Amino acid sequence: MESSTTSGGRTRREATRQKLYEAAVTLIAEQGFSATTVDEIAERAGVAKGTVYYNFASKSVLFEELLRHGVGLLTASLRQAAEDTEQRGGSKVDALDAMVRAGLVFIERYPSFTQLYVAELWRTNRTWQSTLMVVREQAVAVVEGVLREGVHNGEFSEEIDVQLTASALVGMVLVAALDWQAFQPERSLDDVHSALSRLLQGRVSGPR
Repeated sequence: MESSTTSGGRTRREATRQKLYEAAVTLIAEQGFSATTVDEIAERAGVAKGTVYYNFASKSVLFEELLRHGVGLLTASLRQAAEDTEQRGGSKVDALDAMVRAGLVFIERYPSFTQLYVAELWRTNRTWQSTLMVVREQAVAVVEGVLREGVHNGEFSEEIDVQLTASALVGMVLVAALDWQAFQPERSLDDVHSALSRLLQGRVSGPR
């Protein structure tokens, strides 16, 4: 059995790492990866510089773990939305719609991370590119699973390209949400979700 001391130490370390993630993502979104220093990350997080290196071997490792952490949270929220819909007896279209909303909620909560993530998807010279591709595939795979089940049970058209459609749906949510945050902040989450929901219904629903 794990001791309370060990559990408490792990909790404190996770809290520290969360502070470092938040500091790093904010600073890098503001001024770019190259211009952001470990000193600045430590200062923004309210910890000593040595604490950064105790938790992460380098700034690059910190950023790579930040990507894993952030996309992991997004993937978990998408999966939970699909599972909750299934438990309520909803359709696969309902599940996809719930995932769209979950994605919007995530992006509204973590706008700086989303900006970084989308920007990094287009770069090819980063040491963490392979990690980024792996975590992206994990998020898209959740959507693919729902689409495949929908095709199998006849709810979606057999003509859809599952892999490409899943990528398109994830991309739609990311780009639409960033546009919402940057250029249409007066719109509510419900309003944006409603617009994307109508688009979803017209793109993947098969004949009823």
